[in-house]
Amino acid sequence: MGTEIKLKGDKVIEQIPSIKDKALRINLNENIYGTFAEIGAGQETVRHFFRSGGSSGTIAKAMSAYDKDFSDAVYGVESDGRYVTEERLKKMLTHEGQIIEERLSREKHPTKLFFSYANTVATIDFAKQFKGHGWVGIRYQIEPDEAYNEIILHIRFKETDARLQQETLGILGVNLIYGAFYKYNDPKRLLRYLYDHLDKDQLEIDTINFSGPRFADVDNRLMSLQLVKNGMTDAVMFNPEGKNILPAAVLYKKNLLAFRGSFRPVTNVNLDMYEKSLKMFLEENKVEKNNTLVVFEITLSNLRSDGEIDERDFMDRAELLCSLGQTVMISNFQEYYKVVEYFSNYTKARMGLAMGVNNLIDIFDEKYYRHLSGGILEAFGKLFYRDMKVFLYPMLGEDGEIITSDNLKVHPRMKELYKFFKFNGKVVDIKDYNPNILNVFSREVLKMIGQGKTGWEPMLPSGVAEIIKEHHLFGYHPQKELEQNA
Repeated sequence: MGTEIKLKGDKVIEQIPSIKDKALRINLNENIYGTFAEIGAGQETVRHFFRSGGSSGTIAKAMSAYDKDFSDAVYGVESDGRYVTEERLKKMLTHEGQIIEERLSREKHPTKLFFSYANTVATIDFAKQFKGHGWVGIRYQIEPDEAYNEIILHIRFKETDARLQQETLGILGVNLIYGAFYKYNDPKRLLRYLYDHLDKDQLEIDTINFSGPRFADVDNRLMSLQLVKNGMTDAVMFNPEGKNILPAAVLYKKNLLAFRGSFRPVTNVNLDMYEKSLKMFLEENKVEKNNTLVVFEITLSNLRSDGEIDERDFMDRAELLCSLGQTVMISNFQEYYKVVEYFSNYTKARMGLAMGVNNLIDIFDEKYYRHLSGGILEAFGKLFYRDMKVFLYPMLGEDGEIITSDNLKVHPRMKELYKFFKFNGKVVDIKDYNPNILNVFSREVLKMIGQGKTGWEPMLPSGVAEIIKEHHLFGYHPQKELEQNA
């Protein structure tokens, strides 16, 4: 057998095992043993394991509970009558896991690692109106006497053909099972490997949660950030408890008020803008308080301070916003109209954007829209097409004058366009703002914290400074402060 030839200039290529090899490696491991339960797109994942050979030692059973009544008889009835939900998936994983535990004695199988894999999916509908989506998950052990780990994700299909969607789902399933067993020590890579032999145009993953002993120190918000960073989805959201939530589920049919900012850190200006604009938004026609969601959005173009996304810094901001009881969204949208467009996928109700004067002036800068065939007009059509209003927070001018919607200056060519939106009530001023805080800027606060200066605390909402100090956020270090004061 000759040695393998290596030529000068060869690059190292990461060897990605084929889907068949992945399934075979799991099949040939005599300890890995479990069930496959798939609702919706066929027995797509388990098929790969049957085909690759040696599956009798791996597959305890494969099941398709297609019929709703049959499915209900096995997993219980869903109170909301929906089957493609996280709740349903969790029931499937738990139920199947319990059955294995009950039917196979640990005495007889002391080395077995049990798993249950499940998905509940709706592929594209007949009229091709809805492309389809689903929940996919695995509950499994790494040691026979260890508690179970769980990886659960939500997917959206991008292909427009049911058969292609089924194949995509099958490949994703194998990648997930393989990654769960062989990449659990590096969740970030596990996440990337979910796209082995798949393309971003085939599939979007918009929520993922890791739990269990092997993932005890995984921060799921950081995993969400990876989804956006790797281009697997355009936006992710988490609730005030810091848990990843499915955007479609929380945005559905809601009135939305969105704030975009860097929030490094959250200042009194951010809070004042939030409180005052929310009050105005709730006074709007057709806006019900109990059907209104406020979203604080951080865009990745803001996170890339030096080209690289600083994860620590991102977590600091998310933690502060969540501690103030806010829902946070991380997006890939550089332009505002894309945020509005994204929200419009889930709700037709009223929308508001709260922003400062300089942000609004930015929106009227043509350079952002050169890639659109309809230029700035196309963007504005998308931005203001719905019942959308901008709530404008004033700013201090260079000579100390207060700049509002009445005296702000946009590019001369844009002047008439701006007047049109203002005249039609699409831009309204926040009137009862607090004039004493207009000179607070988060970048100044950030600089003071970094340099160990004092006096920045009163510029932030109550309790925020304490959180920054306690958790050493944004590079805060008590030692620096002591040195400054010495």
